[in-house]
Amino acid sequence: MLSRSAANLYWMGRYLERADFLCRLLDATVRLASLPASHGGAQPAWESAIKSAAVADSFAERNLPVDEAHVGYFLTLDADNPSSIRRCLEAARANGRSVRTALTLETWEAVNGAYHEIHRFGHTALDSAALVRLADSIKDALLMFDGAAHRTQLREATYWFLRLGTTVERADNTARLLDVKYHLLLPRAEPVGGSLDYFQWTTLLRTVSALTAYRWVYRESVKPWLVADLLIFNRAMPRSLIACMEDAVWLLDQLAASRGRRGPANRIASASLRGLSACDIETLFQGGLHEFLTAFLAENNSLGAAIAEQYLF
Repeated sequence: MLSRSAANLYWMGRYLERADFLCRLLDATVRLASLPASHGGAQPAWESAIKSAAVADSFAERNLPVDEAHVGYFLTLDADNPSSIRRCLEAARANGRSVRTALTLETWEAVNGAYHEIHRFGHTALDSAALVRLADSIKDALLMFDGAAHRTQLREATYWFLRLGTTVERADNTARLLDVKYHLLLPRAEPVGGSLDYFQWTTLLRTVSALTAYRWVYRESVKPWLVADLLIFNRAMPRSLIACMEDAVWLLDQLAASRGRRGPANRIASASLRGLSACDIETLFQGGLHEFLTAFLAENNSLGAAIAEQYLF
């Protein structure tokens, strides 16, 4: 496979996963913003949304109010924001068109359908009800893509690069979401374990479709350290950091076997997986969750750069 085609597939996976994450984040933020001001209110919720999406600096450059209308539009339909849902789906579709012959009809139609779905919402700011409808419709379209790719694509380099992009992006999103929750969402006057804390952690679990999984695994009320344990160390949780690294190692191994060589990306992914496997939630909190997640994000960025150097140039 040409490096250009590999890059198209890899970035197609990353853009689609980012669009899905933004939809989930948007839905969660609308829930949090509905709280009264004494329990957080709208502004902290929308501030946390742009920080979780890693676009705080670009939003701040516009000198706009941090509210539903402006942040909601910025994250969804803004054609000038390269990280908006619209731009992510446009980029994913463009990458998909470049490798159209490598995609099955069902996979391509799912990507194309998501692209057309976002354009149904026009170019103006949406109210909270419309934001939720947009998020739900794009999530459904992207679930169709995942199903189509899983059920129809050959298990060879095309599929592996597509899934590798998804995995690297998913790990980044989960880590950022966890980090923002601990540092930004909970007001300082609210005790850990209070009613607001419970609602926010439940909303975070809904963001990554993990609320049912949490109840199944722990069978008790929502506790922050158990949420962190689920989203970092539980191998059965598809969006956990360790599950993402396991997937990355496996996918890179498949690519290495097909090409007859390993490289820096294989070593970085394996080292990250070993580090996660050797740690536990008690040890993590002793060293600091923020410090741990910051280090993980740096490793994940290094993995992305190594993948690009090894396969995409």
